[in-house]
Amino acid sequence: MSDKYLKDVYGLETPEATRAHYQKWASSYDAEVGSHGYATPGRVAEALWSKMPEPQTPVLDYGCGTGLSGMALHAAGFQVIDGIDPTLKMLEEAKAKGIYRNLTTFEITNPDPLEQGAYKAITAIGVIGTGAAPPETFDLLMNALPKDGLLAFSFNDHTLNDPSYTSRLNDWLDMGAARLLFKEYGPHLPGMDLKSDVYVVEKT
Repeated sequence: MSDKYLKDVYGLETPEATRAHYQKWASSYDAEVGSHGYATPGRVAEALWSKMPEPQTPVLDYGCGTGLSGMALHAAGFQVIDGIDPTLKMLEEAKAKGIYRNLTTFEITNPDPLEQGAYKAITAIGVIGTGAAPPETFDLLMNALPKDGLLAFSFNDHTLNDPSYTSRLNDWLDMGAARLLFKEYGPHLPGMDLKSDVYVVEKT
């Protein structure tokens, strides 16, 4: 199996290039990341469940892609999962998995595609980072949460090496606008020797 799409993803520099890349990657995405033991979805889902073990509370899976993140959330115990992603072919793969209540798309250049306060919990699993969503996506998701809402997300090694991402998180924490409930460094793509930080933060 070729790792062309996976290796190229960290060099993408524009939203349009990112969407085009994932559109081409959709049909082989699960197999490619799976061959490297993609561990982050399960780790994020279990971290969120540890802080909010509520099977009927709806969760928004932001940047749901082909639905691997939704499968992990379902396996952790969540039964009401909505997905949103800008890439239509990725959404087709997600729909085929049969675990989402609703699946919607949005324009990748839309600065605010989310309904404010609609979800008590949002996940961004392997979404915010180098070659994917920009740092300001963290602000977008936090602003969409109600008070006491939870954001569960991950930063992989490439992203942790770019201070523009971690500084967004630290700004919220330092201002007291968010509270860190969970942080753990562990496997991301073991087959590529990549790791990730998994976080759960609460909006205060």
